[in-house]
Amino acid sequence: MSDSSPLPPVRLHTEAELARDALSTPLLSRAARLARWAGPDTRVDAGGGLVDEQLPAAAEALGLSGDDAAADASEAWRVAVDAGLVEVVDEDEGTVTAGEDLALLTAGSPQDVLAVWLSAVETVLADASVPDLDGLVDEDGEVDLSALDWDPAGEAEFLDGVLGNLYLLTAGEDTPGAPVPLPALAASVIVPSDMGEPTNDVLEQVSDAMMRLDDQFRMLEPVGFVAYRPVDEALMADADDEPAAPVDDTDVSRYGMVRLTPLGLYGMRARLLEAGYAAPAVGDLADKGADALLDGTAQFPPGAAQAETEQWLQRRESLAAARELLAAARGSDAGAPLRRLRCQQALSLVGASAEPALREVLDDAELGGLARVWLTEHGAVDVPAPSEAMVYWLTIDTVAAQLAAEGNSEELRALVEGLARQHGGFFDAVWRVDHPATADVLEAMGRLHPDKKVAKEARKAAFKARSQQGG
Repeated sequence: MSDSSPLPPVRLHTEAELARDALSTPLLSRAARLARWAGPDTRVDAGGGLVDEQLPAAAEALGLSGDDAAADASEAWRVAVDAGLVEVVDEDEGTVTAGEDLALLTAGSPQDVLAVWLSAVETVLADASVPDLDGLVDEDGEVDLSALDWDPAGEAEFLDGVLGNLYLLTAGEDTPGAPVPLPALAASVIVPSDMGEPTNDVLEQVSDAMMRLDDQFRMLEPVGFVAYRPVDEALMADADDEPAAPVDDTDVSRYGMVRLTPLGLYGMRARLLEAGYAAPAVGDLADKGADALLDGTAQFPPGAAQAETEQWLQRRESLAAARELLAAARGSDAGAPLRRLRCQQALSLVGASAEPALREVLDDAELGGLARVWLTEHGAVDVPAPSEAMVYWLTIDTVAAQLAAEGNSEELRALVEGLARQHGGFFDAVWRVDHPATADVLEAMGRLHPDKKVAKEARKAAFKARSQQGG
């Protein structure tokens, strides 16, 4: 992902809802309980970790049992320290006290709670980038790093790339929040985009990446970042082992399924913004002017554009909103046609009380056409018929907007075919239209129309238009 390319807009839960979700995550709630459990006799080592002798008591305080109880308690303590819930008072003595941020979990704002949760997430992400150190301890009980093929920066970059792709998939218009198969997610960062059939070497890399991600997503689930269905343990059993039950090789979910939670979507967007990406969220433009709304939603998918516009309109009186939208839609710059299209779509959500604003622009060369369309659709009376020049101008403006919004889409191809078929002598007249995009639209029509004769007429008209414009 390029940090200059805007990401698709996401729909976030309210901060109050997200804060409640954060407080209920297993890892943060454990960290908070340990912070309150700690007292004058609590001791930490040089790295701030709870000393081994006190891990059993910490696990008991958390109600943990089993082989992983001490490790889970240790992880919760690290989060408590890193998130500011616990503060080391004396490094030499290893004494601690409650951190300033502990009170934020009960008395702070939703933003305060989410800031603490984000600190916890960073701790978990850092831990998730560290490989399994089992088997690397030497005779002296020290970790033999020389036997470890580990690139910390590369591992963190790999996980960031995977989470970035998961964000893109989660933010999708078609299936927002749908679980993603782990093989597909791993392949998205391993398999080159221009590779047809993956080689055996690449497939092996994807398999290795899946196993790493399986461990990492298991770590990210307790902090509420992802919802994860792990890889079926039977898939990792030895080939000679007899399966405990019949298996369905066509069930892709057995290979792991993952999605960002609403909290994870919020957290991932916060990390992307911190890294310099443009990561819009629906509602960002609600308190901005109409110019910001029309420009900001220009490249939004239809559903997100409508949701953003609805929030913007909710804060304004209909007539005033219509006037502001129409004023912002004016212009002869390259982005103006798409602004007018978004304006027209926004006005479709406004009630009949906006009619005076539309009548005020009936004689406007840029807005008169769309005003007539709105008034007619709303059953207004005494709507003057448009001149032929206005019809052609609106046609060019509409096609220019569709080109900017969708490119050479099938819908636009159908529109181009319909225009050429319905209007006799269309190209003889339309090249004269005084619109900055006339030549570009005609060239596009020449590319898109399947009939070679009609396409040639469009290209000739484009040449005339460009000559008329002095180009």
